[in-house]
Amino acid sequence: MDLEMVSYLSKLGKLSFTEEEMKKKASEMTSIIEIMDTIKEIDIKYDALADNHDVYLNDLREDFSLPSMPTEKIIQNATSSNNYFVVPKVVE
Repeated sequence: MDLEMVSYLSKLGKLSFTEEEMKKKASEMTSIIEIMDTIKEIDIKYDALADNHDVYLNDLREDFSLPSMPTEKIIQNATSSNNYFVVPKVVE
């Protein structure tokens, strides 16, 4: 990966790097791309029967429902009476 591409990507990500840091990032990104190219060369075929041979439906637990708490009890500490909680705004 060349410095021009690293510069372009850093501008997209609104990051600023010194020239030395950009060279280091280019080297690191080149290494990552080489690893991904190596992984791409591996021939992997997914076989649902072979890959899930240890999963048996008989071993799964039974799914059952339980009664939930009454709505009145849950909202007794709510500041609004419209069946919802008012929470502080955390995202602008």
